[in-house]
Amino acid sequence: MTMTDLKTDLRVYLQDARDALLWKLEGLPEYDIRRPLTPTGTNLLGLVKHVTGAEALYFGATFGRPFEAPPLWITGDAEANSDLWARADETREQIVGLYRKAWAHSDVTIESLELDALGRIPGGARHEVTLHRILVHMIAETGRHAGHADVVRELIDGVTGLREEDDNMAKGSAAWWEEHRERVERAALEAGRDGGDMPPVRSAGL
Repeated sequence: MTMTDLKTDLRVYLQDARDALLWKLEGLPEYDIRRPLTPTGTNLLGLVKHVTGAEALYFGATFGRPFEAPPLWITGDAEANSDLWARADETREQIVGLYRKAWAHSDVTIESLELDALGRIPGGARHEVTLHRILVHMIAETGRHAGHADVVRELIDGVTGLREEDDNMAKGSAAWWEEHRERVERAALEAGRDGGDMPPVRSAGL
């Protein structure tokens, strides 16, 4: 495999993860794309806001091409986690639009540099990194958050899958999926009882 082919492969996987993340917002009202679905506040629009900052940091400032976006790490008196949720005055269009601009900026960095080009992540005594390593990191970062979005979206309205035209899910009716879930639950209960960490199931009146 040539270095050119390697870069192309990496860009394809990064773009797939970007597209998958944005797809999770489609068809939802404002409340649903913003509301927290986990105890730590994970929400769909906040995930997009976060990866925008990641693209700006890793493909922008790291290689001397700054791009203005929400910072990933907040210090001093600024609010922690401000890159992981959207204020009421921040619109969907603003956040999604900035993400698209950030990845376009990133793509110029990727296109213009060799994979062994060196950059330095701002902040502290961080060591030099290659464009190749940053690409791998951002594929992992974006894919991880797209996975978070998968779960959040399913909790909101049951929509699942990788993309609209190919959900990459097993084919089955709603009844089939309900039976599948019940089967998984039964196996979990059985394993829990066998492992001694759950009380045995008792019949009524016994």
